[in-house]
Amino acid sequence: MSPQLPALRFLRITGFLEGLSNVVLFCIAMPVKYGMGIKEAVKYPGWVHGILFILFMVAIVRMRLVANWSLKQVGIAFLASLVPFGTFWADARYWKKEMADIAK
Repeated sequence: MSPQLPALRFLRITGFLEGLSNVVLFCIAMPVKYGMGIKEAVKYPGWVHGILFILFMVAIVRMRLVANWSLKQVGIAFLASLVPFGTFWADARYWKKEMADIAK
């Protein structure tokens, strides 16, 4: 098995979880905090999102090293992590196809 495959699988999983935590934070926790005045609403979702964001950054660096990703690919992955639904878009547009290419 190519060493790129586990690295890409890790990127896709962490990207999905990071994107999901981003959506939960922005669409649920923050409206509860600011709409209902419950400051604690973002505490744990924020921690989880922070940890997943760091893991996703590790996954990007791993892809740069293992799969020799270009700076453009690294930049796309990084920018996708900053935008709600960005990791879902990048997965559908790039990583799913790349996984199929590697698996051949």
